[in-house]
Amino acid sequence: MSLSLVQSRALLGLEAAAVTVEVHLANGLPSFTLVGLADVEVKEARERVRSALQNSGLEFPNNKRITVNLAPADLPKDSGRFDLPIALGILAASGQIDAGKLAGYEFAGELSLSGELRAVRGALAMSLALHASHVVTQLVLPPGSAEEAALVPGAQVYRAQHLLDVVQHFLPQATDAPAPEPASGWSRVSAVTHMQEAHYPDMADVKGQLAAKRALEIAAAGGHSLLLMGPPGSGKSMLAQRFAGLLPPMTTDEALQSAAIASLGGRFVLAQWAQRPTCHPHHTASAVALVGGGSPPRPGEISLAHHGVLFLDEFPEFSRAALEALREPLETGRITISRAARRADFPAQFQLIAAMNPCPCGYLGSTHKTCRCTPDQVARYQGKLSGPLIDRIDLHVEVPAVASSELLQAPAGESSADIRARCSAARERSVSRQGVTNQALQGQALERYLLLDEAAAKFLNVAATRLGWSARSTHRALKVARTIADLAGAHSTQVGHVAEAMQYRRALRTS
Repeated sequence: MSLSLVQSRALLGLEAAAVTVEVHLANGLPSFTLVGLADVEVKEARERVRSALQNSGLEFPNNKRITVNLAPADLPKDSGRFDLPIALGILAASGQIDAGKLAGYEFAGELSLSGELRAVRGALAMSLALHASHVVTQLVLPPGSAEEAALVPGAQVYRAQHLLDVVQHFLPQATDAPAPEPASGWSRVSAVTHMQEAHYPDMADVKGQLAAKRALEIAAAGGHSLLLMGPPGSGKSMLAQRFAGLLPPMTTDEALQSAAIASLGGRFVLAQWAQRPTCHPHHTASAVALVGGGSPPRPGEISLAHHGVLFLDEFPEFSRAALEALREPLETGRITISRAARRADFPAQFQLIAAMNPCPCGYLGSTHKTCRCTPDQVARYQGKLSGPLIDRIDLHVEVPAVASSELLQAPAGESSADIRARCSAARERSVSRQGVTNQALQGQALERYLLLDEAAAKFLNVAATRLGWSARSTHRALKVARTIADLAGAHSTQVGHVAEAMQYRRALRTS
């Protein structure tokens, strides 16, 4: 009988829990049993591992009773990440590699039938978990996953292209035998020590729409959500797709968090490292696709847009359940997915940019085309958006159609770089003053850092009473006013800042 232990990790949400792969070889009727709450993908590893060992010229113990346990037993395991540690465990238990040399290493990788290693999801989350545990452990991963894990500062990551590359590194060695030559497919991956410059579409491409650009600037400076409403072809999508370029550059922590979620969802691309994501789901997306779910739980679009932008075009066309699911994450910046057997928490600090037409035909209030919708049709269309959801969107902006003369003859607009410089300066003022962006101010912190003039307070009080605003609407208008004051470099929030903020809380038009 022989027993070997190999370390790996399982993903549950953004948490990468340590998993010990235990392999036991015993005499008896030949069998290959895999236990430890393994999903179907993991159980199929039996055939992949068998074929990979045999096709690589290694010995598979066909005459033994093989038991593989993935500990802890109550932790769900999924995906093909355990193929490599299972194969190494079998080789160590059968004496083909040195089990003692495996200490201090963690492994993950899917095996092809020929023994080639394939990339797996969540490599960055695994590397972050090792970094957070402050344990010096070397991570062995396939190409693609290794470069991703090396983004974590101080990570010790090795890239292996084939099972034989890993085996050669852990061969048993006699005391008088020379050290084996390093495998050509085994290499140390250098950590990324600098943040690359991100590239976004330029706001200079958008001509006209000065009011909408101003609203986007305020949203970028204060972290506010935004609703764009206008007829078809007025430029709503162009504006939203360029919004990420107005946000300040990502910090290393923000880039790692965003990339870890993208890796967990299988969307991470190394070329987009440190670039703020813009997620643009189709309006047929379900509530689970937006907020996350499944078994095991996977991140949804709001989490994939963490520290970036969630752009919802054709806003009223989304299902009611999907839209109402956004209400809590818009307030808390997190989403908790609870199931009967498990629970997963995902961050969701996204900026919502929504776009919609004012009516079903799209031309309500247009000076170029006549709207053919009845008041009831307009009311039903806009009624798809509930009051509590609209109340949670800080800025409501009308985007009128651009005249052909302005479109063809107007010069290029202001570049994203210039607008981003003002937004970054305003955000630095707010963060240095209060530690968070203006959108995140709550309770007593809002009263302490608002610095509202007496005249501005009286003005807002009268206006909010006449307009019938809720407490949430009033507070959100105050946050926007504080952002406008920061953009202007003002110490206090004045009447002019409040007046501009109030124009972004207009109700939807129904006639």
